[in-house]
Amino acid sequence: MHTPHRSRFRALVSAACCAVLGAGLLAGAGTSATAATSAQEAAAEAKAAPGLKAGSKVIGYFTEWGTYDRKYYVKNIETSGSAARLTHINYAFGNVTGGKCAMGDAYAATDRAYTAAESVDGKADTWDQPLRGTFNQLRRLKQKHPDLKVLWSFGGWTWSGGFGEAARNPAAFARSCYDLVENSKWADVFDGIDIDWEYPNACGATCDTSGKAAFRNLLQALRTTFGSGNLVTAAITADATPGGKIDAADYAGAAQYVDWYNPMTYDFFGAWDAAGPTAPHSALTSYSGIPKADFHTSATIAKLKGLGIPASKLLLGIGFYGRGWTGVTRSAPGGTATGPAAGTYEQGIEDYKVLKTKCPATGTVAGTAYAKCGSNWWSYDTPATIGTKMTYKNQQGLGGTFFWELSGDTTNGELIKAIK
Repeated sequence: MHTPHRSRFRALVSAACCAVLGAGLLAGAGTSATAATSAQEAAAEAKAAPGLKAGSKVIGYFTEWGTYDRKYYVKNIETSGSAARLTHINYAFGNVTGGKCAMGDAYAATDRAYTAAESVDGKADTWDQPLRGTFNQLRRLKQKHPDLKVLWSFGGWTWSGGFGEAARNPAAFARSCYDLVENSKWADVFDGIDIDWEYPNACGATCDTSGKAAFRNLLQALRTTFGSGNLVTAAITADATPGGKIDAADYAGAAQYVDWYNPMTYDFFGAWDAAGPTAPHSALTSYSGIPKADFHTSATIAKLKGLGIPASKLLLGIGFYGRGWTGVTRSAPGGTATGPAAGTYEQGIEDYKVLKTKCPATGTVAGTAYAKCGSNWWSYDTPATIGTKMTYKNQQGLGGTFFWELSGDTTNGELIKAIK
């Protein structure tokens, strides 16, 4: 979430963009998914993580650009203890352009030479080795953790504009993705593909008008091309409002083609509403005074399950960061503000590892934490509130947990340790 690649300024963009979509976005709930057989479900579960039961998947996003200013390397996944707790890593992001999957930053992914001190295994890259960069570091991490799976995630906030063109020829798009992910130079690194389309038949950084069936058709083509031997997953909207983003696409119909969905149950509120009201960006439940009904995790999960999507195919999303305002005088949620609070890399957003000491939590609301320090007001999850969310995840029978993103945690993996 810490660069425009992943920021989701839902309220701001929806107001500006979605008028062009007209009444089409006000369609009712998506059609029911064609039910997969119990054998197919069991096979998908086994492929997702051999020997794991529903509820135990732990997926962390690793950002390609995080190796620059953040200096967060694959090695840090190991030294923080996170690698031993992860079942899957989503590598973010590949681009979607010209109707095809494409490299994001080829230098970072395949060319950058790592020193011994930066490397997962303490061995420096050499000038003549066939693969360097993050891909090679992920390969070395998997050698240390043979059960760890890695998916290449495509799209994100900035690069989702290409999905509309891709949806016009799903088969060609799927083939391009397969050829890239399964390139012989790094085929052993990846165990499948993750699609992060923000948002099909709705508005994100741009507005998509590809139609309600486009997402289902795209995922069907990917499943056909990647086959049962690879994982196919997708990050999806958490907007459960009537006529909102969940209603805009056939997520239920596409569910039969994915191993699981990652509903992005964070960024419900933020300082894109510069004057406030202040509100937790990742509330688990509703609460008195919430600025918008159904902008909370439990509404998202209830709506998706109500469409017939199996609970085991839904993961609980957690942000390893906070969102905040400045110019705030009220400690409790619902205060006015003058704009976004200062952040290390972007206004209005900050890593948990910074906030835990810079602006410690002063209260909880709706299953998440908030903090008032000076005139700044932040909301974010802590180990304690993640514990509350784990109880919810288990009660709902969800397939596991995912989070954005690894570099937001402390050096000793304080947040990931709270994921059970």
